[in-house]
Amino acid sequence: MAKIKSIEYFRVKPRWLFVKVTDDEGQIGWGEGTLEGHSLAVEGALDEIIIRIVGYEADDIEHIWQTIWRLGFYRGGPVFMSAMSGIDIALWDLKGRRLGVPVYQLLGGKVRNKVQVYAWIGGDRPSEVEVAAKARIAQGLKCIKMNATEDVNWLDSPAILNSCVERLKQVKALGLDAGLDFHGRLHKPMAKQLAKALEPYQPLFIEEPLLCEHPEALKQLSNSTTIPIAFGERLYTRWDVKRFLEDSSVDVLQPDIAHAGGISETRRIASLAETYDVAIAPHCPLGPIAFAASLQIAVSTPNFVIQEMSLGMHYNVEAGDIDLNSYVVDKTVFDIKEGYVAAPSKPGIGIDIDEEMVRRISKETEPWQPKEFHGPDGSIREW
Repeated sequence: MAKIKSIEYFRVKPRWLFVKVTDDEGQIGWGEGTLEGHSLAVEGALDEIIIRIVGYEADDIEHIWQTIWRLGFYRGGPVFMSAMSGIDIALWDLKGRRLGVPVYQLLGGKVRNKVQVYAWIGGDRPSEVEVAAKARIAQGLKCIKMNATEDVNWLDSPAILNSCVERLKQVKALGLDAGLDFHGRLHKPMAKQLAKALEPYQPLFIEEPLLCEHPEALKQLSNSTTIPIAFGERLYTRWDVKRFLEDSSVDVLQPDIAHAGGISETRRIASLAETYDVAIAPHCPLGPIAFAASLQIAVSTPNFVIQEMSLGMHYNVEAGDIDLNSYVVDKTVFDIKEGYVAAPSKPGIGIDIDEEMVRRISKETEPWQPKEFHGPDGSIREW
């Protein structure tokens, strides 16, 4: 059996971190361990992990996952799990390529032939919503997501919430479904007001209406609204997820495959959620490797409902000519038709990466820094 010979990582624009695993027979696999705003920390975690697992049997994905998880003693959290994700995805890709089958075949096969997707409109301070929504319709999308608000104080004027309702009404009038991302920006006094105001207009879901470090408040909010509550991008393991399922505070779980331990752990989180009748809608405003890996989960997971994609996202636009398919050899693989992307058919995670471009861009890519929001009094507000 082939052993892991080398593991490399590449920081690339706009804010992604790719991982390449090569075995001693020359087979390769690509993974993604992007953690927005924390690339240097993930790179450090990768340096520690790589030393430990070079020489392991590349096919022994679960053994490698458990080795990294259990024999480091300190574990969990976004940095550690994102590093784990990059390696795990790459190992699944390598195994699928070696066996000549898509990863979903190794997970039990397909339960669907195509995957419903959605993409963003608007950025951190949304404007021109109708124009952006029409552009998404022209791309073939039937569902979008947008930020619910700009930065909001702990207690703010109720009037600051009005624009969110109006923007949702605009989008719905065009025939689109819309998820609204509160982004953890709102605190309890404002979040419960906005949820109530949005109810008559039936958003597809409200995402991160409160930060996940407030489980008791999320449970209270869930009990007070009929809108499906979605979150999970800041939950990194099945153990993180467990209490929210037990509390019945989440309706749509959104693990991010690049943050939550890769294909291995995301699959386990999805199965755990199914036992609580909770849907899976993987978070993925990231690069093509994370998206391709997410599609493998989507195709093989019964309780999957919809997949986020970063096509044309404002972060990508700000990076110039870089977008979701820029590093992919076959740029048609993520084509959207009537709101869906076809199930991948190629081996591994289903894409071939332009390694020359990755290596070239990585030489000029600085670490991406999160945006900063401040109130009029100079205090820090949630990003």
